[in-house]
Amino acid sequence: MIKKRINNHGVHGETRRKKKISYKELRATPCPLWFIFFVISFPLFAQQDVEATRRDTIQYGTETEIASLIQTLRTENADYLDNELIALIETSKNQRILTGIFAFFGEREKTGLESRAIRIIDEREDETNETILSAVEYLGRIKSADAVPSIMELLDSEERRFMSAGFRAIGRAASSDTKLADETAEFLIDFYENREPGSDNRSIIITAIGETASSVGVALLVDIASNTDERMPLRIAALGALSKIGDEEGLDAILGCVSTNDPNVRSAAVSALGPFSGEAVDNAILEGFRDSYYRTRIAAAQASAQRKLAAAVPFLRFRAERDEVPNVKDEAIRALGAIANEEAITVLDVLFSERRNPDRVRILAADMLMKTKSPAVFTKLIIELDDARTKNQTALYNGFLRVAGEAVVEGEKKDIENLARRFMTSGTIIEKSYALDMASNNNLLELRLEILTLVKDRNDSLARKERRIAESLGIEIPDDT
Repeated sequence: MIKKRINNHGVHGETRRKKKISYKELRATPCPLWFIFFVISFPLFAQQDVEATRRDTIQYGTETEIASLIQTLRTENADYLDNELIALIETSKNQRILTGIFAFFGEREKTGLESRAIRIIDEREDETNETILSAVEYLGRIKSADAVPSIMELLDSEERRFMSAGFRAIGRAASSDTKLADETAEFLIDFYENREPGSDNRSIIITAIGETASSVGVALLVDIASNTDERMPLRIAALGALSKIGDEEGLDAILGCVSTNDPNVRSAAVSALGPFSGEAVDNAILEGFRDSYYRTRIAAAQASAQRKLAAAVPFLRFRAERDEVPNVKDEAIRALGAIANEEAITVLDVLFSERRNPDRVRILAADMLMKTKSPAVFTKLIIELDDARTKNQTALYNGFLRVAGEAVVEGEKKDIENLARRFMTSGTIIEKSYALDMASNNNLLELRLEILTLVKDRNDSLARKERRIAESLGIEIPDDT
């Protein structure tokens, strides 16, 4: 190991100033000192060059180069250039750059661009439609209460090109402030009842009322959901909005729709029951598992998960084992993981351990089991992982590998430590990457030597990931990175 060799030979002069590594942990290995520093510094200088190049791209690059960089950062889930991107968006007027940065920040619900986005709306005569729409969407995603007046003014202008995006954003933006949410709900109700938003926007307005989470909108939503003469998309949107608000005043309307003839409205009603409680709600959810329309069974599973409804476990087991629709099986397994009582865990263990089950079922069951953070479950996962590799079951192996990489184990961590070490020392690029995830997720400081070794990996992406994870774990690395 590199650090071990340094300990054997010592560090002098300028070299010592560049290092912060704790030398006492390293064992001696004979190796010329100049060679050690060549090996360790070359990839670090390369990493430094990559980051410098990226910063230069933000400062001087074309819209195409910046768009490509943003996609790379998105793939790497990297945020270390966020401040540079914030600075760029403050001065740029380039549509592609602005929309790309708004999208990148919005996907992560990352704040920092609010003032620029609001300014774009307020001064929209100088901006392209695409830029305005991306700013509106961003403000909705981050739930910016400060943006509500600007978005409301935009909607008041009744420019149809901005209506859909404005309605979608304003409900979410207002939800962070109770008084503002009530005012926004009143504004949306007035728009729905007294203006001409267009048929396509009516369901969007209904959804936006629900996003405010204000009880002001319940009466209108109940009327829409209960009206059998109303268009089906509007009834479905109203049921979803009532569920978002979660006010008991809307429950009777939802229960009334559970037995309607329209299967789409029926499934929406069952799905809307999640936030509510009571015997009538439980019975309606359980009855949903008997519905011949598969979407209603999915809705019953999702509502059971949201309610953590223990009474649903036998129904969920039946659906997970026998339903003819794969998506129903998936939702049943996810619901079992959400409920996670002793009975549900037993069912998941059977689904995971039975090697005749489809790969999709076994992988998802493993994923749900690992939510328990049990060392014993991880030990079983290693056994099945190795069995899949031995049998060349590539899809199953890759699925289990992802589950292992995302796993968090509480208590005894020896097995996850050993698996991560094995991958770091002799695994493929993908296995090494997941091993780094294991180390990061479980604070495996015992792997500091193996982690630092990956600094010199020839794969730039892996080396960058190693550096980020080493820093997050507090593992000291050379300064010249």
